[in-house]
Amino acid sequence: MRYLTAGESHGRALIAILEGVPAGLKISREDFDREAARRMSGYGRGGRMKIESDKAEILSGMRGGYTTGAPIGIMIQNRDYPNWERATDPFTGDVSLKKLTAVRPGHADYAGCVKYGFDDARNILERASARQTAIRVALGVVCKRYLAELGIFIGSHVTVIGGVRGAYVAATARELERADSDPVRCMDASASEKMCARIDEARAAGDTVGGKFQVIAEGVPVGIGSHTEYFRKLDYRLGGELMSLQSVKSVSIGLGADCESRPGSDVHDAMYLKNGRIVRRSNNAGGIEGGISNGENIVINCVVKPIPTLMAGLPTVDIAQLKETLSQPERSDVCAVPAAAVVAEAITAYVLADVISETLGGDRMDEVKERFLKKVADAK
Repeated sequence: MRYLTAGESHGRALIAILEGVPAGLKISREDFDREAARRMSGYGRGGRMKIESDKAEILSGMRGGYTTGAPIGIMIQNRDYPNWERATDPFTGDVSLKKLTAVRPGHADYAGCVKYGFDDARNILERASARQTAIRVALGVVCKRYLAELGIFIGSHVTVIGGVRGAYVAATARELERADSDPVRCMDASASEKMCARIDEARAAGDTVGGKFQVIAEGVPVGIGSHTEYFRKLDYRLGGELMSLQSVKSVSIGLGADCESRPGSDVHDAMYLKNGRIVRRSNNAGGIEGGISNGENIVINCVVKPIPTLMAGLPTVDIAQLKETLSQPERSDVCAVPAAAVVAEAITAYVLADVISETLGGDRMDEVKERFLKKVADAK
């Protein structure tokens, strides 16, 4: 599978093409609506979420609720576009409107302007915006449905916001569905309340907060990925794709950085026999060894920096006037960690679907499922 996306934050629409999905995969309108709503939720989100609906329109590749094997075209219209059309229309847009020259620290504004030769960061920030994640979630819907047909499920929960840590330790992906009922998608109710309070403090100060979330993929069999080339390693693929998510600054598998202070005897997951089958009593590897899935849950932890658009502004330089100033706020969130976790689910789903598709082949879902069941049986 492979995909491309296009579109800007205040352009007409976001679009994507996903290629390589087998025929016969059933997907409903409700699947898209549910995931879009999950991305838009979360305590600390900004005013943009009150404007957009993020209804995914399927332009190609499906008929009667099933995929046809052709490339799947998806579009999400930006409802805010009419308010920005004078400034962002591809042909008649007035580039003097909405100009931004006081580049914002932490964003792509300055580096992008230098790279592409602009004196207006609007040309950079419109595409660099996390608004683009709406279409990635829509792509993730297709990939999640593909994985669900194979008995693979993906969930996420928030573990840290603004230094407040939750104590909940998840064992399966499906139990994390309950996270959606919490305002910050934290499974620890006591920590959730403190996280919300920390977000309120940041909002009152014109500041922002980041945090950490965990993604779990359950049901991935042994043998997905490969040690034979760096680009075939499953953890390489997951790490690269997840690092592309806006504001993610760290991605780790299993114990991650906690490995640095432990001896090998306390890190590696010893193997035992139980009723003739190989079992583990720990999963410090996070389900991946040597770039290959080992049959345990894949456990990924991502750290998200505070959103760099601060209502109070940050010291910066106006690149048009070469004058020190304060950055000006764009409409933004105070905290987007809960939403980022939902997007990370979609990204994880794409990587797993892509690598499994590469491993199994198959033009139709019945072929894929037959080959998958054989692979699972071989692992036993």
